[in-house]
Amino acid sequence: MALDLDFVRSQFPAFSSPVLSTHAFFENAGGSYPCIQVVERLTRFYRDRKVQPYGPYPGAQAGGAEMDEARTRLAAMMGVSRQEVSFGPSTSANTYVLAQAVRKWLAGTDGAVVVTNQDHEANSGVWRRLADEGIEVREWQIDRGTGSLDPQALAGLLADGKVKLVCFPHCSNVIAEINDVAAICSMARAAGARTVVDGVSYAPHGFPDIPALGCDVYLFSAYKTYGPHQGIMVIREDFGFELPGQAHFFNHGVLYKRHTPAGPDHAQVAACAGMADYIDALAARHGITGEAAARNRGVHDLMRAQEVAVIQPLLDYLGQRNDLRLLGPRDAARRAPTVAVELDRPAEPASEELGRHGIACWAGDFYAVRPLQALGIDLDKGVLRMSAVHYTSAEEVGRLIAALDRLL
Repeated sequence: MALDLDFVRSQFPAFSSPVLSTHAFFENAGGSYPCIQVVERLTRFYRDRKVQPYGPYPGAQAGGAEMDEARTRLAAMMGVSRQEVSFGPSTSANTYVLAQAVRKWLAGTDGAVVVTNQDHEANSGVWRRLADEGIEVREWQIDRGTGSLDPQALAGLLADGKVKLVCFPHCSNVIAEINDVAAICSMARAAGARTVVDGVSYAPHGFPDIPALGCDVYLFSAYKTYGPHQGIMVIREDFGFELPGQAHFFNHGVLYKRHTPAGPDHAQVAACAGMADYIDALAARHGITGEAAARNRGVHDLMRAQEVAVIQPLLDYLGQRNDLRLLGPRDAARRAPTVAVELDRPAEPASEELGRHGIACWAGDFYAVRPLQALGIDLDKGVLRMSAVHYTSAEEVGRLIAALDRLL
């Protein structure tokens, strides 16, 4: 079954916007378009529910119910309990709070933390700073030629049994190779370590099946998954209660409040239910039935199949050029459709030139300073990044290739 792209694009107001529709959009890794369901829920909340939620009057009750709905439905999609889903202002903020809990958790022990140099800085820097507290931090390094993470290298880091936490990305925001999360989490678990997975760069290509992945924490951003600007953290119950609470002491007994020191944006939490609406709309359109997690898995597979088919011609085109370096695998099935290249010139002027040819993308380091340094890329030049999602059309990819051909 193929994804009904006309139906998909009809769910996104951006494609009929006189401002946004002038360009083919390849900056999805920086933030996706919001679906209509999210836009409508956010608008309704500000119009009819923008009061303190849960109070004993209609607007407050409706607002609280919609916030609860978002948590309940997203949890069901990902196969976890509703109390295991926490909202925060961003993934960077959620990871920072989590690191403070880990700092206290490991204080006075000889426990070590593993990080990678494949990550966006949000899932690297906060853990590395634990070394300032005397906690040992070990680096799982990428291959300097390919950018890949070798599981055998992780096995060596885990061998002495001191590692208590392994932090790594589902995929990098510049290398884009999809890591085998389930296998890595299994290795870590066997060595007595917990796992924190940065899913920011993967979740836009299909919401995760958390039990299948086997991680203890999974973090991603709603604004990159067709929703509002919120960070979402799934933290499994046993680990969440093992970690010292980071919120008001009287909220420590409620897991989704335990590691949320500030109240989340009520309207944006409620609007996140629109993300579940969208997945359900895709499932219904394509005849995918069953409980929420099964519908989510079916939609995930449709999204990925569309992305693989659409982005492979771009990878083929870039892979045969000798005036640039394509980061990550050339096989679209092994990667997210986030495509970064090192050019023979500074990348930002190239992105500006593409903008003049109707292509919306950007250039720089994308907070992926460590992986770019490890790959030997000049940060002053940066990389050009072109990122697609399931609503990207083959025609748009064709326009991108033609524009690149003129540029290069």
